[in-house]
Amino acid sequence: MTKELQAVGMVEFNSIATGIDASDHMVKAASVQILFMKTICPGKFVAAIHGDVAAVQASVEAGIQAGADTVVDHFLIPRIHPAVVAALSCAVELQDGRGALGVLETFSAASAVAAADQAVKAADVDLLEVRMAMGLGGKAYVLVHGEVAAVEASVDAGAAEVARNGLLVRRTVIPSLDPQVFQHIL
Repeated sequence: MTKELQAVGMVEFNSIATGIDASDHMVKAASVQILFMKTICPGKFVAAIHGDVAAVQASVEAGIQAGADTVVDHFLIPRIHPAVVAALSCAVELQDGRGALGVLETFSAASAVAAADQAVKAADVDLLEVRMAMGLGGKAYVLVHGEVAAVEASVDAGAAEVARNGLLVRRTVIPSLDPQVFQHIL
C-alpha cells in the first residue's frame, strides 16, 4: 500500500541548471520533502515535493519565482490519489491485460501527473503508468486500464485537465487491447 501524501507539487523547467537552483529555493522556502528531482528529455528538469498544502504551495511558488522564464509547467495537487504516486515509482503490476486501455499523451511531465490524478479520481480504473519525458522528446503519457465505460470517463477527465492549459497531444481508448500489445507497453 502506498503512503497517502497530503499534497504534491511539481515544477518543470526547460533548463537543468536553473531547475536545480530553483529546487534548492523550493525546499528552503517551506517544510516539504522531496518526492523526486531529475532530468528528463529534452534537457529539462523536474522537481516534485510533498507536504502539507500550505507548505507545498509556498514551495511551488518559490520554484516558479526562482525559475522565472524557464518554467514550462507546474501543479499543486492537494490529496493526490495514492495510485498516482505508485505509478510514478513504477510500483504497479497488472497481470491480466483484458479490458480497455486509455492513453493520455501530453506536452509536459507536470501535466501528465495532473491528468493522471484527475483520471484515477474520475472512475474505477487501474492507473498503470505515468511516463515522464524520458526518450519521448519532452512529452509524457498516462496509461489507465479497466472496463470500457470507466476508461472512457477516466480519459475524459484527464484530457479535460490537460486541455485547459493547451498541453494535450492526443488521447485514445482501445476497447479490447490485444494481450501481445499489453505485454510490450508496460
